[in-house]
Amino acid sequence: MSAQDTYTHGHHESVLRSHQWRTAENSAAYLLGDLRPGVEVLDVGCGPGTITLDFAERVAPGRVLGIDNVEDPLTISRAAAAERGLGNVEFETADVYRLPYADDSFDVVHAHQVLQHLTDPVAALREMRRVCRPGGIVAVRDADYGGMRWSPDNPGLDRWLELYREVARHNDAFPDGGKHLKTWALQAGFTDVECTASAWCYDTPEERAWWGDLWADRIRRSSFATQAISYGLTTEDELEDLATAWHTWRDSDNGWFAVLNGEIRCHP
Repeated sequence: MSAQDTYTHGHHESVLRSHQWRTAENSAAYLLGDLRPGVEVLDVGCGPGTITLDFAERVAPGRVLGIDNVEDPLTISRAAAAERGLGNVEFETADVYRLPYADDSFDVVHAHQVLQHLTDPVAALREMRRVCRPGGIVAVRDADYGGMRWSPDNPGLDRWLELYREVARHNDAFPDGGKHLKTWALQAGFTDVECTASAWCYDTPEERAWWGDLWADRIRRSSFATQAISYGLTTEDELEDLATAWHTWRDSDNGWFAVLNGEIRCHP
């Protein structure tokens, strides 16, 4: 991301709680076969770095560089790298539209849940393509909020989804980005694009508690809540009602929630 973009989620603890759950296995399974020892990886929008560190373990002694547009989550990333004893990974701030790296610098350029938050995802893909070596892979995975499904039916969650998409679009972002990945890749100049899809699913009592509580917290306290109010799209009272709706879903024995993700592997 760049200063021209507004990150809908922000970096509240509830957002980082979600990001720190992510691993290479549950969030980048479509790419694991390409992560061999010696491969050099750029992880764009790495956040707290849990996926990045999994990459580093798989490609060692290959180098892995994680970048984000702000410093705050990188403090967590560096501490986690030290705790895991990984010496082949570094983290730094950078702008995805102007990557400070030479052409053909990396074997794999990866971005997870990034393009949906950008005002110009095609420009970002062009830049990711520039720093990827011939024969390498640009790999991207993004959610499609329009494809989210849950049970039991809950009017509060219907309104939550509507409001989230309104806020994201107010930021000139793409909340349904997962379904646009192939189109964006072709517009960025890729001609060899492999497409897949996968889903996260939360249904056990433990998963429902984790997913429901973190979204209730986001609705009350994160940048999403602040933006929604400042844009005149909601009120504090409605946000409290939506948090309650998430807790109602959490406490439903038949509760189930699925997040559809689009995936692309592009060959420069």
